[in-house]
Amino acid sequence: MKILVTGGCGFIGSNFIRHMLGSYPDYRIINLDALTYAGNLENLKGIKDDGRYTFVKGRIEDSSLLKEVMAGVDCVVHFAAESHVDRSILDAQPFLITNVIGTSLVLEAAKRVCIKRFVHISTDEVYGALGEEGKFTETTPLLPNSPYAASKASGDLIVRAYHETYDFPAIIVRPSNNYGPFQFPEKLMPLMITNLMDEKPVPVYGDGKNVRDWLFVEDNCRAIDLILHRGRTGEVYNVGGNAERKNIEIVKKVLAILGKDESFITFVKDRPGHDYRYALDNGKIERELGWRPSVDIDSGLEKTVDWYKKNEWWWRPLKDRLASESAGFWTRK
Repeated sequence: MKILVTGGCGFIGSNFIRHMLGSYPDYRIINLDALTYAGNLENLKGIKDDGRYTFVKGRIEDSSLLKEVMAGVDCVVHFAAESHVDRSILDAQPFLITNVIGTSLVLEAAKRVCIKRFVHISTDEVYGALGEEGKFTETTPLLPNSPYAASKASGDLIVRAYHETYDFPAIIVRPSNNYGPFQFPEKLMPLMITNLMDEKPVPVYGDGKNVRDWLFVEDNCRAIDLILHRGRTGEVYNVGGNAERKNIEIVKKVLAILGKDESFITFVKDRPGHDYRYALDNGKIERELGWRPSVDIDSGLEKTVDWYKKNEWWWRPLKDRLASESAGFWTRK
């Protein structure tokens, strides 16, 4: 099988490429990535010389390039997106261009070559916010509350429209908050871990009581793999970690792992429109595909902290670059 992965130099995309090449010796991967600020060739260090892997630098808004890279492709897994809520609040335009227009162009290019399967990677944020009770199901109405979430919801609707209008073989995946190796250090987990390794404070929005469902990235890659091969076209699949935790709980767990006390916590002004709680119902993917998260939050945090400890070569240049920028949005979703 020949798979086009868009955004494969990002956090989840690079982990997915590693997973697929490790799991399927006969598969070939084309990685199309624009290498914007969060795209990093170092995420795939050691793979670039693999004969089954090809990297193409370019934007998904480039229709001519899409036509070239789509030739002979069997399936598309579409990760490419602007993905940071705080950046979308400062400037929504790049999110609309990439997540809406870019997605529509990838769909059109895939339709023209009669692609066999198109997997669109979305987010739980398209559902909006939950109160204290309940979980999002695949039929929950979309009520996005940030420019980022609205751009992803728009992309989802375009994907759905292509399936309904053209019988296009698309599937939408909505994962919860991913964490793990190779995550760009502006997000909560890597920002916190690397700050603490440098003896710096950890910024926490508001009172830290916002709730997220945490999913180890390798579990998400397994889920996407199953959906690619066995998921039903035209469907949406939630992929949650069954690990709801308040942000402040996650911070305190990481503090404990690194042997730091709570004096490192710095509460900062809350983000505008900050969703209170996300939680996903995994019933559908469990029933249809037999998938469940295999990494619990405690062992996942240990694995993640250990990876950042051992891979300072990877995150140090990124952290130094971020430090030179205006850091007002240097927090997380």
